[in-house]
Amino acid sequence: AGIFEIAQAGDKAYFFRLTAADGTVVAVSPLFSSIKSAAAGINAVRENAATGLVVDHSGTHRRSTSTGREDGRLLPHREAEWPAEA
Repeated sequence: AGIFEIAQAGDKAYFFRLTAADGTVVAVSPLFSSIKSAAAGINAVRENAATGLVVDHSGTHRRSTSTGREDGRLLPHREAEWPAEA
């Protein structure tokens, strides 16, 4: 399971990072003015990540209708099937 870590950046700025079980940093938040705000940001990620849609704005990958939708949005709870890198 991943771990959310809150850290301090300067005198009155805080951020969080999400690390994978192997220690790889998966995500880093923007700066927050308080620990309470950083914790609220973590809760927002927890609430939205599980049901969020994947939207590809890169224009480099095309989806078939079997993996997603024509508009580039994948259905929730489906693993993205990206084409192999050339």
